[in-house]
Amino acid sequence: MKPWTQLDAAQIPGGGTLKLMRRGENEFSITLGHNELMNSRLKGSEEALATLAIERIGQRPKPRLLIGGLGMGFTLRAALAALPADAEIVVAELIPAVVAWARGPLAALFAGCLDDPRASVQEADVAAVIREGRDRYDAILLDVDNGPDGLMVEANDRLYDHAGLSYAKAALRPGGVLAIWSAGPDRNFTQRLRQAGFMVEEKTVRARAGAGGAKHVIWLANAAGTTSTARPPRPPSKRRR
Repeated sequence: MKPWTQLDAAQIPGGGTLKLMRRGENEFSITLGHNELMNSRLKGSEEALATLAIERIGQRPKPRLLIGGLGMGFTLRAALAALPADAEIVVAELIPAVVAWARGPLAALFAGCLDDPRASVQEADVAAVIREGRDRYDAILLDVDNGPDGLMVEANDRLYDHAGLSYAKAALRPGGVLAIWSAGPDRNFTQRLRQAGFMVEEKTVRARAGAGGAKHVIWLANAAGTTSTARPPRPPSKRRR
């Protein structure tokens, strides 16, 4: 078997190093320490994150999606393939190097999707983008970590706590969907989604589409038909320096 070669590395907020690895000519991996976060041969669940969410929002004019986490572009590509010409997709990616990799060594995987006029990339914390987007999105797709049990950045946990879910619900348009990717199930998180006023469906999907291997989890949380009237907490005020 061919050995892995490190192509690049990037520091992440709070400590730790992301590494972009390549084996042979066509297999890529992004790792954190000894943990592989994603692999170019395993894209089925990342694609399902997009297709399942888009199925649930149905046909609507000018749909607007927010994707948290650029990764290797599999969710973005699947969303572009499923959405109409008048759609808009915003991708929030916290780590600039990941965006650079998408236009550099991983360009073949992205297949030009970053140049699609429907898509734009913001080098930003998706939690901040959500807080600023009240009633803005038809679907919010989160794949920023290993799931609710964060692995990369401790601050990612705020996406999945009660306040973070309230912000996400407020950012969705009527009938909107919050879709969350996870490496595994989490009963406590399912309950937390319900407590936040979502109707929840939990789907198990294969990492490799149409084949065996690892199973991942996608939560599809629908904001329609809920009885919660609570407003999200106000973000902390910014102090002038």
